[in-house]
Amino acid sequence: MTTAITGIGMTAVGEHWGTALRELAAAAAHQALNDAGLKRVDAIYVANAYGSTFNQQSHLAALIADYMGLRGVEAITIESGDAAGGAALRMAHLAVSSGQVEHALVIGAEKVTDIVGSDRVKARNISLDADYEAMHGATLTALAALLMRRYMHEYGVDLNAFEGFSINAHANGQKNDYAMYRNSIKAGAFARAPMTAEPVSLFDSAPDGDGAAAVVIVPATRAEDEHPVPIRITGSAAATDSFMLQDRPRLLHLAAVEHSVNQALARARLTREAIDLFEVHDAFTILSVLSLEAAGFAMPGQGWQMSSEIGLHGKLPISTFGGLKSRGHPAGATGVYQAVEACQQLRGSAGANQVPGAKTAMIQSLGGLAASAVTHILQRR
Repeated sequence: MTTAITGIGMTAVGEHWGTALRELAAAAAHQALNDAGLKRVDAIYVANAYGSTFNQQSHLAALIADYMGLRGVEAITIESGDAAGGAALRMAHLAVSSGQVEHALVIGAEKVTDIVGSDRVKARNISLDADYEAMHGATLTALAALLMRRYMHEYGVDLNAFEGFSINAHANGQKNDYAMYRNSIKAGAFARAPMTAEPVSLFDSAPDGDGAAAVVIVPATRAEDEHPVPIRITGSAAATDSFMLQDRPRLLHLAAVEHSVNQALARARLTREAIDLFEVHDAFTILSVLSLEAAGFAMPGQGWQMSSEIGLHGKLPISTFGGLKSRGHPAGATGVYQAVEACQQLRGSAGANQVPGAKTAMIQSLGGLAASAVTHILQRR
């Protein structure tokens, strides 16, 4: 059964010092319910990556359901690292497809400002292998730097080759009122930015942010009766790869991305040429490049050359509202933000960020360094 999104909502990404995690979640969820014309749903799926370490709070789904006045509703928390948002969207899609749930509410919520500095880096390390990576000082940023350095060596490119991805993200984020950083990045500034783990710099990695986003999912057969412009989920797939980089037979190939994209396209009965925009998981620029290659939009070693094709009017627009890099990266909520933004594009309500004539969108969430990948195809009928 095909499903459809009939309600969307989100908060601005930023540093919400005076707002609790449950309050952010409820704000986005109520927007989505109002958009869908609903007061109650059959099930709630809450995406969160780091509540246990950032906020010392687990069992979030029941907490949020109670806070929203939805006691009695089935509520489940989904954790898959930074891919939690995509995973929760998939779980809701499957539940509605099964016929067991008619109206599902997906909420992605993350509150990172409850913890700062090195404590936050340590708290994020639960996405890595605790015994063989985190224990020995590895971090997500350091491992991304290893990938980037290897790519530069393997294909003979310098740091400037990656700047177009960050320039594009910020050019789009400037027009997004919900984005955390709306500054522009000038050509040449990327390689000169302060390094966090060489060659990954401040202009390369996505900033952590507080935020929540939500969508309502219903059977496609009834969606047009409930919303004037329902957005169908025609393809959904998830896959995994070797958890640690050292175990991957091809270090620069994201196998989970390849598998999830191929499965999602097959289920949607589409080819890559049908995709009008692709919301990549650009937590680091190297992930954008490797994702484009693994997804089949570029040959290995040539993904960086697509930087001239990814603008709003380009061949394959990406990060159309700023992506993780400019909009901000609220970890487990990011995948749900992608769904909301894709719906805006397909509804034709993206304003200054609109991709002309957008009818089909691909969105993708990655956990860790793509140890897991969740890909969805969204379409306007």
